[in-house]
Amino acid sequence: MLTTTAPPDITTRLRSWTPAMVFLILAALAFTIPTMLTVAQESWSTEQGAHGPLVMATGIWLVLRERHRITAVARPGNLLLAIAILVPLLALFILARITSIIEIESIVMYLSLVAVFYALFGGAAVGAVWFPLVYLLFVFPPPDTLFAAMTQPLKIAISEWSVDILYLLGYPVAGSGVTIQIGQYEMLVAAACAGLNSLISLTALGLFYTYLRHSSNWRYMLLLVACIVPIAVLANLVRVLMLLLITYHFGEAAGQGFFHELAGMTMFVTALLSIFVIDWLFTPLRQRWAPAGHLA
Repeated sequence: MLTTTAPPDITTRLRSWTPAMVFLILAALAFTIPTMLTVAQESWSTEQGAHGPLVMATGIWLVLRERHRITAVARPGNLLLAIAILVPLLALFILARITSIIEIESIVMYLSLVAVFYALFGGAAVGAVWFPLVYLLFVFPPPDTLFAAMTQPLKIAISEWSVDILYLLGYPVAGSGVTIQIGQYEMLVAAACAGLNSLISLTALGLFYTYLRHSSNWRYMLLLVACIVPIAVLANLVRVLMLLLITYHFGEAAGQGFFHELAGMTMFVTALLSIFVIDWLFTPLRQRWAPAGHLA
């Protein structure tokens, strides 16, 4: 008679950990806690990183959601390989800590945690939670130079599109780069003003939604993910247009006060609702691409 062996429970796995594995866990916690405190102070308190706590909470929930898959495939990884990865990461971490470069420090810390996770549970377990691990990268602030390189062309494009649209509507408007002159007012389209600081948070929440709803239909998931950034850029364009019109009709104080925050909230909600609407419009395509045995 054929019999199947159940995967060992969590207590059995804990007892099987060697002293070296326990040391890796304690060492990882030793530099994870101060790094995360620094990330919370320097990034999560800003508009650009305000989504961090939400992403962290939902990312951990996604990992816990896959705990049964992790348990089913968990096997200790190659400890020597994990240590070979951790040694250069530790050197980079010390350098980043000394130079106070939180972007590098946080990413190195995160990669070290992934290496420890591999050592404890193996490569198959890492593969089982590949999306939550990628998603959790949004917890950390992106390098300023990379973010500036990404947003500068978008700021210029949004500025030019805004000028073209308002000019066609008959408004006295002109622009040069990221500077827009409308009537007697001059507006500088900075990253915060354009709403581009929310681009990362919109992308993260869009990824969370698509994975949660359509992880079994990877082709459709990729299609929906490809729509997230254009939606975010369009929502940012709407925000800039709103601020320009408010400033022109009600004055600079109105454009920089309550209505400035209202435009930002409107942009964010509009982008999220747009993802839901596109998902609904693509229902026939989703059903056509649905794997056999899965409901679309």
